[in-house]
Amino acid sequence: MEQVKKGKKRRGFTKEDGKAYLMLLPYIILFSTFILVPVVIAIGLSFTYFDVINKPSFTGLLNYITLFTQDEVFLKYVLPNTFLYALIVGPGGYVISFLLAWMLAQIQPLPRTILALCIYTPSMLGGVFIGVIWKTIFSGDQSGWFNSILLRLGLIDTPIQFLLTSDYFMLIMIIVSLWSAMGIGFLSMISGILNIDQELYEAAYVDGIRNRFQEIVYITIPSMKPQMFFGAVMAIVNAFNMGWIGVTLSGANPTPGYSGQLITNHIDDYGFLRYEMGYAAAISVVLLLVVYGFNMAAGRLFGDND
Repeated sequence: MEQVKKGKKRRGFTKEDGKAYLMLLPYIILFSTFILVPVVIAIGLSFTYFDVINKPSFTGLLNYITLFTQDEVFLKYVLPNTFLYALIVGPGGYVISFLLAWMLAQIQPLPRTILALCIYTPSMLGGVFIGVIWKTIFSGDQSGWFNSILLRLGLIDTPIQFLLTSDYFMLIMIIVSLWSAMGIGFLSMISGILNIDQELYEAAYVDGIRNRFQEIVYITIPSMKPQMFFGAVMAIVNAFNMGWIGVTLSGANPTPGYSGQLITNHIDDYGFLRYEMGYAAAISVVLLLVVYGFNMAAGRLFGDND
């Protein structure tokens, strides 16, 4: 019994522990400076009225009460748009990322590298491509590529203002977002698939697996859970953080008829156009809680629950 108690005795702070904390110090400083402190400040400001000029004045839960009871734009447009957009772009981009990664893993290294670079590039240069290519494709005059095709086919008589009306704007946002959704999560999935032990597949076929679908379900996905989890987190974060696409396409915030107005656009509207920083902070806290909830769900699905 005495030996067991001695084994459970907590060891003191050692020199190795000090070295470990010293190595972590740069990360701790950067994390605290750029993430932890801003989040704490935002939570504090969410309980105030702050117009940037005057000192913040404490208002309690007024910002949250106003947001969920009186903000018609948020309740009627922003909230439904955000969840519709996130539920399509998040899972959609995630599934497409996995399928593309799986298909690229089946080909030779050189063409795989070239194709992976081509697929990944839009996520790095999304703003440039959207500002030039996609606005040209959906331009509202005869020079717009899509309008030009429809006019030549005789499907329309006059050009459609795709980026200035609410009828097509959300659909275009979703298409552009899926096109640019192959980011770091996509690369992590390729890495995960390529690092799976090939002997697992051989053993699985001996045990009765008969096709590629069963191979993916029983071998590939379970063997790359860390990469799947990382990809899910990145897909969730990107899905709730791509309101800039609507602003870039339309050239305005709010977007036409609030059709592409997402929660990040609402934050920018109140924070940087109206300078109601306290109210914008309250919206940011709501967004933080929503993203945290989805990440927790992803953790339960793909995390290590053993």
